[in-house]
Amino acid sequence: MNNRMDVCSVRKRFYLLLCHFLLTGASARIVASDTWPQFRGPGGQGHAGESVVPVEFNEKKNIVWKSSIPGLGWSSPVVAGGEIWVTTAVKNTPTGNGVSLQAIGLDSQTGRMLHRVELFHLSSPKPIHEDNSYASPTPVIDETAVYCHFGTYGTAAVSRKSGKILWKNNDLKIEHQGGPGSSPISYRDTLILTCDGADFQYVAALKKESGKILWKQKRTVPLRENPITHRAFATPLLWSRPEGDLLISPGPDQAHAYDPRTGKEYWHVRYLGFSNVPAPVADDRQVYLCTGFFEPVLAAIRPGGSGDVTDSHVSWVYRRGVTTIPSPILVDKQIYMLNEKGIITALDCETGKIKRKRRVTGKYSASPVLINHLLYLCSEEGKITVLKPNARMDLVKVNRLKGTIKASPAVVGNALYIRTGTDLYRIEQLTPRDKPEAKP
Repeated sequence: MNNRMDVCSVRKRFYLLLCHFLLTGASARIVASDTWPQFRGPGGQGHAGESVVPVEFNEKKNIVWKSSIPGLGWSSPVVAGGEIWVTTAVKNTPTGNGVSLQAIGLDSQTGRMLHRVELFHLSSPKPIHEDNSYASPTPVIDETAVYCHFGTYGTAAVSRKSGKILWKNNDLKIEHQGGPGSSPISYRDTLILTCDGADFQYVAALKKESGKILWKQKRTVPLRENPITHRAFATPLLWSRPEGDLLISPGPDQAHAYDPRTGKEYWHVRYLGFSNVPAPVADDRQVYLCTGFFEPVLAAIRPGGSGDVTDSHVSWVYRRGVTTIPSPILVDKQIYMLNEKGIITALDCETGKIKRKRRVTGKYSASPVLINHLLYLCSEEGKITVLKPNARMDLVKVNRLKGTIKASPAVVGNALYIRTGTDLYRIEQLTPRDKPEAKP
């Protein structure tokens, strides 16, 4: 009996480790994703697996389709079941103040619009930062619905099949002072939202079926006096570990590890930083997060402990050229960090020591994506740089599209989806047979 129990225990442990491996970034290097369900993809870390997307493309090469998206939104596309969804904000008139917050669904094969749904209407929206939009948080998509979040302006679920609104929630009010930014993430049958405003700071979970609040957890670390330092815009990370799932949520002057099922706080770290934008990343040993303005650092944190673990579980910090907008990405035991000025730095995950650094021209808001062992970096000027994450950070190709790119790209199968300020592109390797015949 004891031997049988030991074998079962070993098998269970192996299964847990296997599940953990499949849920971490390592798995993304094995197979291509068949869905891009939320900000930064299936694991929330920007890994697209071994998809074979073009390294060379432009307005006339390897573009399957290009579809105009009305309004303005910096949310990333989400993709599932042959559909692509984005959110957007449309001004009612050229001179009016009203804004229509909408969800748009397109056919992934043709780019044809399938649904256009107004979710909320703002008669007098508050001013936002010039680099932001009223539709910056990326939606979440699952088998039946797409879940769209607009920060304090509301959250809604839309049926993928009919385009009908399933529910709305307007209970999560905060003062953004700059507009919404943090994207929701999916956990089982809930939607987890981060709400760090100048007035209130908390994390909440909504039931996907009804939109009702399941739990709500306030930030616990005392804040500074100035309300401007109370804001944050980072998307949290679901860190799946054999010991149990952790929700890693950076906020103003603090980052917390919560139980995603209940919102219970396990531990937190303190720092001086606010207006955080980059999402955390994690490997099997540590989580890595950026602390925001004004003196940003990248910190590596070991899991474990309880309460304040700042002095006991922070492995290292790095302070030079730390990103305040694009999220970092993990590649082969190194963390790559692209800042908004185009400086990309590679650090050793174990020690935090710099391995290499290079500059790519342009200004950057979109987060890097790893596709088939190559890094794709999208600049605001419409330039997409492809780099090898090797010892020299070799440049593979520089591509250009029309328009401004602030939304992070999505990848499904062998297709790369890039959103500009006006259009959505499907980019894929085309053969001469795929190309449309010239009209006489």
